[in-house]
Amino acid sequence: MRVVIAGGHGKIALLTTRLLARRGDEVVSLVRNPDHFPDVRDAGGTPVLCDLETADRASVAEHLEGADAALFAAGAGPGSGVARKDTVDRAASALFASAAEQAGVTRFVQISTTGIGRTTGDEVFDAYLKAKGEAEDDLKARPLDWTILRPGRLTDDPGTGLVELADTVRRGDVPRADVAAVVVKLLDTPTTVGRTYELVSGSTPIEDAV
Repeated sequence: MRVVIAGGHGKIALLTTRLLARRGDEVVSLVRNPDHFPDVRDAGGTPVLCDLETADRASVAEHLEGADAALFAAGAGPGSGVARKDTVDRAASALFASAAEQAGVTRFVQISTTGIGRTTGDEVFDAYLKAKGEAEDDLKARPLDWTILRPGRLTDDPGTGLVELADTVRRGDVPRADVAAVVVKLLDTPTTVGRTYELVSGSTPIEDAV
C-alpha cells in the first residue's frame, strides 16, 4: 500500500510511518520544513516538501498520484493562534481532501479530536474545536471513502494495544502510539468507511476494537 500523509513530521504521523514501513508499505510524507526530512527518513518514509498553507490543489494532487490512501495528520500545534487553527486544522484538511479527489485517491483517513461541538471559553482551543468540526463536515460532504478518528487527550506513554473505540466514548487519554496503531488498522479495514470513531485507552485489543 502507498500512503500519503499530510503533516508527516507530527508525532502520530511518524509513529504511523514506522508501523507502515515496517510491514513493507510505502509512505510519502508531506512536510513544510526540510529540516524535518531526516526524522521522516528515519521512520521509513519519503519526505516531500509541501506547505499546505500555501500550496494549491494541483501541486498537492501531484504528490497523491498513484496512492492507495491519504491520511490527514496535520495540525497547527501548541502555541499557534486562532488564525492558524483555521488555516491548518480546517483549510489544509479541505485542500488535502480536494487534492485526493483530483488525484483519484478515494481512501481517506482524517485524525480529528474529541470535543467537537463543545465550547470551553478558551478562545484558541474553541477555535481549534471549531476548525476540526468544519474539517469533518467538509470531508463528509465529499465522495471519498472517509473515516474520521477522534482521539482523546494525547500522551507520549508507551502504547498498550488496548483501547475503547466507538461512536462515543468517555473522556480520557490515549497514547499516540495506540492512535497510530488504530490508524493503520482503519486503513486496512473497508468496513470503517463512512464512520466517525472516538478513541481513548481501554481494555479491548485494537484488532478486536476495529
